[in-house]
Amino acid sequence: MRTPRSTDPALARIGLLVPSSNTTVEAEFYRALPPSVTLHTARLYLTEITPEAILDMVRDMEQQARLLASADVDVIVLGATAPSFLKGLGYDRELALKIEKATGKRATTTSTALLEALARLGVKRVALASAYDDKVAAIARSFLEANGFTVVAAQGLGLVDNLAVGRLSSDTACELGRKVDRPDAEAIVLACTNWKTMDVIERLERELGKPVVSTTQASIWAALRIIGSVPGVPGHGRLLRVIAEEGRAKQPA
Repeated sequence: MRTPRSTDPALARIGLLVPSSNTTVEAEFYRALPPSVTLHTARLYLTEITPEAILDMVRDMEQQARLLASADVDVIVLGATAPSFLKGLGYDRELALKIEKATGKRATTTSTALLEALARLGVKRVALASAYDDKVAAIARSFLEANGFTVVAAQGLGLVDNLAVGRLSSDTACELGRKVDRPDAEAIVLACTNWKTMDVIERLERELGKPVVSTTQASIWAALRIIGSVPGVPGHGRLLRVIAEEGRAKQPA
């Protein structure tokens, strides 16, 4: 017999796969999630944001996902931006499918969430701000463009050390978001889940008059959307302010 998960029938669980040196994404998830949703994490070894280190990181993904699944989570999110766009078009969905096959749980990735969030907001032309060095930032830009978005401007902070990214204040995201904005950009993208972004999204949206989507915010939105029947989350931008009850996503085939 299955053990009841909680005395609260509304309780839902998000499983989050986190790069081991990410010191930001869990705290930002916790602050945004409604009381009816709990967060459960597992870590994948990563200290540097380089293509080689990123490829090594996902080798342990399925085993760590199985551990999360043992907590009877409702959805598993690969909460890492660069690892889910590294190989270009379709790679994000390939990783999500691997998680689903390994666990029997619904799954998504940060990059998948970003694409879906931009589509939900109805934007096609974006300005991209990231914490990455030129090599990884170029891969991020190519990923967006391969998925049908026009990147009108892009700039990164040039960082490779993931712990250094986590030490940055959210002011750096705000400053780079302003700097990368262009009149023809329909939205600003802030990329990297270890970069503190959630506290500045609403401020930037007011200043710039357009949606601001961070990859952490998009990951939270996608997870809540998959769970279904979750109220809007105020204080973290247009995307999370109103989450329509779109029904539960289908179970993986």
